[in-house]
Amino acid sequence: MSVRKKSALEVAREKNGNADDPGRKTPVSNQTLRIINGANTPAPSKPPDDERKKQSSLKKLKKLLGSHSKKKPPLDSSFVNDPLAKGKHLAKNEGALKKSSSAKTLNPAGGAGNPIRSSLSFQTVKDQSSSIIGGRMAMVSKQSGQNGGLKRLPPPSTSRTSSSGQLSDSEGSCAALAKRPRLSSTNTSEPKSPQDQKTESDKVKDLSWWIPSANPFHSSVVSNDSMEEGGMLFHSIIQPVSVTKFFREIWEKKPLLVRRHNTGYNDGWFSTSELDQILRNEKIMFGENIDVVSYINNKRETHNPPGRAFPAVVWDFYQQGCSVRLLNPQTYSRNVWQMLFMLQEYFGCMAGANVYLTPAGSQGFAPHYDDIEAFVLQIEGKKRWRVYEPRDESEVLPRFSSPNFTAADLPAPVLDTVLESGDLLYFPRGYIHQGCTMDDAHSLHLTVSVGQKNTWGDLLEKLVPRALEIAMEEEVDLRRSLPRDYLSYMGVAFSDQTCPNRQNFLRTIEQLMVKLLSYAPVDAACDQMAKRFLEDSLPPPLSDAEKERSISGDGERWDGRHQKVTGSIELEPETEIKIIRRGCLRLVSEEKVCVYHNLDNARVYHGAQSHCIEVNPEEAEAVEYLLRRYPDYVTVETLPLENLTKKIELANMLYERGLLMTREPLEPIEGEDSSSECQ
Repeated sequence: MSVRKKSALEVAREKNGNADDPGRKTPVSNQTLRIINGANTPAPSKPPDDERKKQSSLKKLKKLLGSHSKKKPPLDSSFVNDPLAKGKHLAKNEGALKKSSSAKTLNPAGGAGNPIRSSLSFQTVKDQSSSIIGGRMAMVSKQSGQNGGLKRLPPPSTSRTSSSGQLSDSEGSCAALAKRPRLSSTNTSEPKSPQDQKTESDKVKDLSWWIPSANPFHSSVVSNDSMEEGGMLFHSIIQPVSVTKFFREIWEKKPLLVRRHNTGYNDGWFSTSELDQILRNEKIMFGENIDVVSYINNKRETHNPPGRAFPAVVWDFYQQGCSVRLLNPQTYSRNVWQMLFMLQEYFGCMAGANVYLTPAGSQGFAPHYDDIEAFVLQIEGKKRWRVYEPRDESEVLPRFSSPNFTAADLPAPVLDTVLESGDLLYFPRGYIHQGCTMDDAHSLHLTVSVGQKNTWGDLLEKLVPRALEIAMEEEVDLRRSLPRDYLSYMGVAFSDQTCPNRQNFLRTIEQLMVKLLSYAPVDAACDQMAKRFLEDSLPPPLSDAEKERSISGDGERWDGRHQKVTGSIELEPETEIKIIRRGCLRLVSEEKVCVYHNLDNARVYHGAQSHCIEVNPEEAEAVEYLLRRYPDYVTVETLPLENLTKKIELANMLYERGLLMTREPLEPIEGEDSSSECQ
């Protein structure tokens, strides 16, 4: 019988005398809590210089692209149907366009990197009329050869400019408007013939190697940072508008319409056929997972019968003119799950989605506004949308969604347009909207939402009560009694009086509020917002390569042939590790110090309770070190803990909970014989 090799942890324990106690229940002192929150604590060693990392990534990218251009893979249409692949390709080529010397042209970030189009035009709404008004601004690209071995498509031979000659700046498609901003509308080149679209698709096929699941090097080629990858995806959703332009001039301010004239641009996220398969293969419940609704003669109705949504029942409602709304597509569609997770990493808040299928010549929902930032991705067919400004200041960026409105409640629309497959419509919360299909086509669109209850006011709700608790413990003035007679001059009935007692009372309130600010635990309140985010968020979808380097796919398994457990692995001192995703965990100091994470969350909203791992103060500093070093890998032996035993114990604990991944798959221990351990 072979003898099992001693693990690194066993060797470390022998070296340290086996006297260490993990002690994860150690009480946490107030001083330790302040250290964890970043007060008077020097930061751990910084990751490598950003510029040096960027240059290193570019060298790897050029090397891979150069080798790929010499040896082309077989044609594969999967890139066309993989929106994530499009996002990575667009982001990789950001900034590649140059200004044309022959005309006054614009350069949207990432425009040249899009293999589907390279000529763009814009138009901007300048009043409240129902149609889109304003000049069209031409976007032409300049042929500059090959980019990393990838061929660009030639621009159209002609382009159209506005009659007024007005141009927006080079970062995007939105002109600044006077007074309240109206609408930004981006219009790509003229529709192409089916033969032209087929040719463009064929040119994209040889980029299938860029798909994350098919490219084992994508993490080093594109980005090791999940937040950066989310930014690349978001850019692909709103392009050709740059991300900088979007957040500076459009976000929370006005709607954005992007016309692409490419019916396949949003393909891959979802389809009516996929909805049918979900109904047949999953247990979909009316009211919980799906709704069938109608809006006829200004009356909005929900027609959900009790029980399971069998396909025949749902399609019967659809044929009778009802719209179908799938409430949690991320539970059943990996593509939607992947999209939402990447967006929640980028936005730092929960991202959600609904799928809406509407038969031709019908409308499912009454005019209303929502409490989320909405991105409408038109996937199939077409739909007429009417969007209205908030009617007054109280409806600007509302905290809650509105009731249904009637036609009499609505002002003139700032946008009245037909969204076609491949197009995008964004509108901020508070903008009233309604959509209906045309008589000649059905509609399938995906509405992606972010920004719900993620405002300064929501942060202050966490901050102010705790600040008051702390201040009352420290400030004697806050514990003094109110004036004996204050009810005789304070209150609504006395609000128009200006007596000295009332003025002194208000002055005292103002002074106490100033003192209150000095006790505001801002970092702790932000941690509480992060904790709520982790409770609401989706778990990370791991690629096959990531599973091989984490507990999800590595480690012990049953060998049916030899009837024993094999594949034992151990983290070594030199093993390189990192947090599996930037936004997947958070170190929070409350009565105890906990690592909150979303690895065990369900793919349905609040479908499973989020979990936390209690750690002692010394371990908390090591977790903080891992968080600050992300996205870089660090070795186990560099963790800031007292000795090697504790370093390996903490790394093993985090690895076994799914929170860490290794740079390379761990090799099984040689000479193992698991059956000899227990008789």
